[in-house]
Amino acid sequence: MPVRDAEPADAAEICALIEEHARYEGNETLVLDRVEMTKHLFGPEPKAWVLIAEPPGAAEVAGFAFCSWNFSTWEGRPGIWLDDLYVRPRHRRHGLGRELLGALRARTTGRVEWDMQAGNTRAEAFYRDLGAEPVTGWIRYRWSPEAYPRDVEL
Repeated sequence: MPVRDAEPADAAEICALIEEHARYEGNETLVLDRVEMTKHLFGPEPKAWVLIAEPPGAAEVAGFAFCSWNFSTWEGRPGIWLDDLYVRPRHRRHGLGRELLGALRARTTGRVEWDMQAGNTRAEAFYRDLGAEPVTGWIRYRWSPEAYPRDVEL
C-alpha cells in the first residue's frame, strides 16, 4: 500500500507539499517554518498528523493528507478533520487520492470532513464518486487572532 504515517524526517517534505498546494491554489507567498511544523506534528503534544502517499515502486512523496481528530457530540464519537489533501500533478490519476481517503476512512467510524474550494468541479466529482456529499445548511466561521478586538472583554 502506498500510504503511510508521516515521520519526523518527513517534516520538510510536508511543508514543501503545503507550499506547492498553496501555489497551485494561487497563494504565491506561503512559506512555512519547518522547525515549528515539526513541533506541531511530532512534538510531545501533536496538534495534527499526516499520511504520506508514495507511488508504487518509488521512494518519493507523491502527496499527503493533513489531518486532526475532531469529535461529534451528535454522533458521540471521534471523526477526522481533513485540512489538506494534495497529490502532486505528475502523480494524479493513479488512485493515490483515493488511497489517502480510504486510509482515513479506515481510521474512524465517525465522520471524515473537509472543505473544498467552490468551483473545483473535478474535486467535487471525485468526492461524489467516493460517496461524499456537501453539507447543506451550515456556514463555516473563522475567528482569527487578527479579528479579535483585544480591548473588548468577553
